[in-house]
Amino acid sequence: MFHAANSTRSMALGRTAPRIVLYSHDTLGFGHLRRNLLIAAALRQMEPAPQVLMITGMREAGAFELPPGVDCISLPAYAKGVDGTYRPRDLGGDLAALAALRARTIEAAVLAFDPDLMIVDNVPRGAQQELDPTLAALRRRGRTRVVLGLRDVIDTPDAVHRQWAQQRNFEAVSRWFDAVWVYGDPNFYDLLADCGFDAVMGDRSRFTGYLDHSGRLAAPLAIRERDRILAGDPRPYVLCTVGGGRDGAEVSEAFLRAPMPAGHRGILITGSQMPGGLREEMRGHAAGRDDMTVVDFVSEPLALMAGAARIVAMGGYNTVCEVLSLGRPALIVPRAVPRAEQVLRAERLAARGLIDMMLPDDLTPDALGDWLGRAVSDPLAGAIALDMSGLDRVRDFTARMLAAPHDLRVAS
Repeated sequence: MFHAANSTRSMALGRTAPRIVLYSHDTLGFGHLRRNLLIAAALRQMEPAPQVLMITGMREAGAFELPPGVDCISLPAYAKGVDGTYRPRDLGGDLAALAALRARTIEAAVLAFDPDLMIVDNVPRGAQQELDPTLAALRRRGRTRVVLGLRDVIDTPDAVHRQWAQQRNFEAVSRWFDAVWVYGDPNFYDLLADCGFDAVMGDRSRFTGYLDHSGRLAAPLAIRERDRILAGDPRPYVLCTVGGGRDGAEVSEAFLRAPMPAGHRGILITGSQMPGGLREEMRGHAAGRDDMTVVDFVSEPLALMAGAARIVAMGGYNTVCEVLSLGRPALIVPRAVPRAEQVLRAERLAARGLIDMMLPDDLTPDALGDWLGRAVSDPLAGAIALDMSGLDRVRDFTARMLAAPHDLRVAS
C-alpha cells in the first residue's frame, strides 16, 4: 500500500480522501481509456485511497470493469477518421454542437466533483479544445493541481512541434498545467528533448517509465473472458488484436487468410468500432475454417493475450505496453497514417529485440504465415530492457502533488 498525506485542500473540506479526475478524449480505439483504467486502479492502492472520477469519450466504457472507488462519465462520442479529422460518431453531423455539449458536460462535472488533482491524457486542451473552459475555471478557483500525461511517442518532432504550435498547446501547458508526466523511458525515446518540450515545460516534466499491465492478469474478469473464448478447446492458439478496430481491417483480413502453425488455431478480436459490414466480411473470411475464431469485443483481454503462443497486433502505446508486460512473441504491424507514432515506436522496439515488426505495405497472408511458422525463442533473450516502473512513479508523483499546499488562484 502506498501512503500519502491528505492534500491541504481535502483536509480543509473535511474529506477523508483526496479526489482525482482522469480525463481522456477517446476518439479512436480503447488505448486512452485502458491507460486511465490502469492508472485509476494504481491510484486506488494509495493510502488513503482517492476517489477517482473518469471522464471518457468512449461509450464502451460501460463494458469495462471499474475498480472500487472509481466511477465514470461517458461523453457523446467523436469518431476520428484515418486522415485525422473528427466527426460525431452518432449524434448527427454538427461537430461544433457536439464539441459544445461535451465541453459543458466536462466543466459541470469537474467543478461539481471539485478535485484535488486532474490528470489530462495526451491532449492538453482536449479534443476540439473542449477542456479550455474547465481548465480556466480550475485555475481561477486555485485549488486543483493539473497534470498532463503523455505517451512515449507522439509523432515526428517536426510534426509535433507544428501541431502543438497550431493548436496553442504550448501556451495551454504554460498557463494551466502544474506538471507533465511522460509514460515512457527516456533511454528508449526522449520525447521532451526530441520534440523541444524542455524549453516550455522545464523542471515540471518527469518520465515515469512504462506502465506495467501484468497486475491485470489476476482479475476475475480477465480469467472469465479467456475461458469464455477458449471454450474448452485445448489447442494452442495465436491471437490477433486490432484495438477498437476502426482501422484494423487490413491486419484482420491478412490474419484470417494466413496459414496457422501446425496444431494451432487463430483468434481474432475485431474490436467494437470496426463497422458492422467489415465485421461480417471478417466472419466470411473465417467461415469454413475449423482453426479460426472471430470475436467482436473483449473488455479484459490480458489473460487471453498471456496464453497466446504468439500475438499479432497494431502498434498503439497501450497494446505495446501489454505485450511488453507479458513478454510474449509479438509481431507489430504499426499504423502509418495520419501519424508516424506507431512506426517510430515499433522500429525502436524491433531494433532492441523486443518485438518483430512488419510495415503495412509488406503485410500479406503469406508473409504473416511465414512469421507465424518461425521457431519461437524467448522474445526477451538478449533484449535491452525498458523501465516498466511507471505505475509506482505515478503513485509517488501523485502523493507529492497531493501533499503540497499552495494557492493557484489567478485573476479572471
